[in-house]
Amino acid sequence: MNKIDAHHHLWHYDALRHAWIDDSMQVIRRSFEAPDLAPLLQQHQVAGTVLVQADQQPAENDYLLLQAALLPAVKGIVGWIDLLAPDLAQQLARWQQQPLMKGFRHIAQAEPDDFLARPAIIRGIRQLGQHGFTYDILIKPPQLPAALQLVQALPQQRFVIDHGAKPYIAAGEHQAWATAMRQLASYPQVYCKLSGLVTEAHWQHWTPQQLAPYLDTLLELFGPQRLLFGTDWPVCLLAASYQQVVQLVAQWCAPLSPAEQQLIWHDVAVSFYQLNMQTP
Repeated sequence: MNKIDAHHHLWHYDALRHAWIDDSMQVIRRSFEAPDLAPLLQQHQVAGTVLVQADQQPAENDYLLLQAALLPAVKGIVGWIDLLAPDLAQQLARWQQQPLMKGFRHIAQAEPDDFLARPAIIRGIRQLGQHGFTYDILIKPPQLPAALQLVQALPQQRFVIDHGAKPYIAAGEHQAWATAMRQLASYPQVYCKLSGLVTEAHWQHWTPQQLAPYLDTLLELFGPQRLLFGTDWPVCLLAASYQQVVQLVAQWCAPLSPAEQQLIWHDVAVSFYQLNMQTP
């Protein structure tokens, strides 16, 4: 079965720009670029990918486009843009000229808990939708109420929650996260990525059984029609190889019908990000 990896990163490592990669993350404290990813995609029958921003600076989008030119499997890019920029509309009009640019993301998990509910941020994200772009929601559980306010304010905007909103798997916390996610999932324009969960568990001692309740909850809330597979490579390397992430999801979704598995592995990502899967 062909796959879409709906969430991965590439970066040219710089100690200042990537200061978030601390001493506990030595395994990813280096550059990861197109030639590093290409053999993994071939090995695991990944037909296309979505490349997601890791830097919050204007040069990031141009860098991602350059990487995409080296890796034909990249079918979409989620870039970064200053949502408060006075010329936001003009910037978005420029990015509309780049077919690979599908959406944008801000690392809201590093912001105060109310960030996504701020009127100025909501106004900026509204402009994304007006220009046809998606928005990736990157948050932790305490920020779920603000994300709900954002989603309620923009019923026409297409949203996808990265990494299941990063539940506290290592601590075994489930109920409060699941309750908040249920509210978000009740809005049909909200999708969710099955990505980044291994790094929310204990990096050295996670098990598929430990992650299963979180995956099961996301399936219950969103259904296969609104779930996207993603690896979060190379960040996943903190806890698991590319192969282990693929195997985790394959084992978990094996009881689903072939049509449901096809949705999660491939079709939902193509539809949500409007990916052009034709070979150049």
